[in-house]
Amino acid sequence: MNAATADTATDHLSRTQEYALAVTVAVVTANAYYIHPIIGEVAASFAVSEARIGIVPALNQLALALGIFLLLPLGDRYSNRTLCILFVTLQSIFMLGMALARDFALFTAASTLLGFVTIAPYLIPAFASKRVAPARLGQVTALLTVGVIFGILVARVGAGVVAERFGWRAVYWCAFAVMAAVTLALPLAMKSDGTAAKRPSGSYGALLGSVFALARENRDMLVSALIQGLNFATFTAVWLALALHLTSPELGYGVDVVGYLAGLAAVSIVTTPRLGRLADRIGARRARVMAASVSAVGLALLYPFGWSVWGIVVPLVVVNMVGPTIDVTGRMTFLSLEPAIRTRLTTIYIVIMFLGGALGSLLGPAVYDWGGWAGTSAMLVVISLCVVTLSALSFHARRRG
Repeated sequence: MNAATADTATDHLSRTQEYALAVTVAVVTANAYYIHPIIGEVAASFAVSEARIGIVPALNQLALALGIFLLLPLGDRYSNRTLCILFVTLQSIFMLGMALARDFALFTAASTLLGFVTIAPYLIPAFASKRVAPARLGQVTALLTVGVIFGILVARVGAGVVAERFGWRAVYWCAFAVMAAVTLALPLAMKSDGTAAKRPSGSYGALLGSVFALARENRDMLVSALIQGLNFATFTAVWLALALHLTSPELGYGVDVVGYLAGLAAVSIVTTPRLGRLADRIGARRARVMAASVSAVGLALLYPFGWSVWGIVVPLVVVNMVGPTIDVTGRMTFLSLEPAIRTRLTTIYIVIMFLGGALGSLLGPAVYDWGGWAGTSAMLVVISLCVVTLSALSFHARRRG
């Protein structure tokens, strides 16, 4: 029996299990995003500059990329369930470290280690893709993406509101409590993942080496990863710069307002599953071109609409409606391939995505510190046009092929 056949022989996930996995993804994803609305408060607390505070989310993203490269390929060899339980437990420990840290270096170190062990949100989609009918791949991938969106939404809104009333440290104490609860519940949320699918043999070094071989063999996946990396760079840059822009003396809003605006991401909870079904019908690459084009329009509106809290709502709604769909459609281009290689393909995709996120984390505060809202907006437009161009080239190359 080959790997693909064996995979289809496994039990499909129930709807309850799909939603349980989406909730798990939401909680463990949120950890990287609590800092977004409170970045100014954290900087003030540790007496560091706006440019320097950007190193915290940047190192978190870089460590996440490194952790995914070194750890995620293990998902093609070992139980995804066991790996998730282990690394979610470690996430809880490092979240506690962030809550307790009284020194900027210790806070940064705890955040960086937290990023390194955050692989559960990326193991789960590969786990689920092996247990859903091919015709529902887009829907289930979109559902798990909604989990990511919901986690980011709760993190940003909750962090802004909690920090405004109780201080930024209370944010991380709440996050630790939620993570501890998920750690205890996770063994029940993930069913046993014993499967007859063929697993790669050989040493750990050979397993990592096979990631590079798969990258060379799947150039289309690399293009999808680059597209999502640039898309994710705009995502991190816009929210970090927006937190600094809105709380600046020029506008004078509180961090709770930044959190409330983050609630606009709720629109994608509604649109992403629908756009996932659309991608199932018209094809992932065509849907990606459409989403990237709409996102570029939204980012172009940031500068003219970005001078009041009400005006900024318009571009943020546009971007949040379609931004996650770029990720969903990118994953669809390779999660339909052979089950035995999906986790390693996901490794490559996510590493490149978070390298883009790290770039955005550095550029967002740094460009804002240098060029203000105008410079940040111009940078975001340039990156978004690159996303549209690459998406269109990928679509036309596939049609010619």
